[in-house]
Amino acid sequence: MTITEVSKKYGLSADTLRYYERIGLIPKINRNKRGVRDFTEEDCRWVEFIKCMRGSGLSIESLIEYVKLFQEGNSTINARKEILIEQRNQLADRIKEMQSTLDRLDKKIDGYEEKMLAKEEELKNKNN
Repeated sequence: MTITEVSKKYGLSADTLRYYERIGLIPKINRNKRGVRDFTEEDCRWVEFIKCMRGSGLSIESLIEYVKLFQEGNSTINARKEILIEQRNQLADRIKEMQSTLDRLDKKIDGYEEKMLAKEEELKNKNN
């Protein structure tokens, strides 16, 4: 796939993909005879993984460390797992915070609906 196709497929700009390649978040992408990047399925899996992890809040630095460890091989499995566990815990904490905020907003919205109904009823009674 070309960088344009990958960009459209994953909703990332071509500049972002080039940046990710330059800093080592995705492997060096092979180029065709014309020098155009030619993304393989494996390359696309890396793009998808990096996009997912960035979307969950994982820092560029943590991802660079993860990819570096991955490239070092199986001896780094525990270290990679720790990075993922730490990220999972941080994400779970953020979800709890967001759920609390959502609950509060729901209560606030419900309060407005109750007040609106009361005001409408008051207006009806005044007009009768």
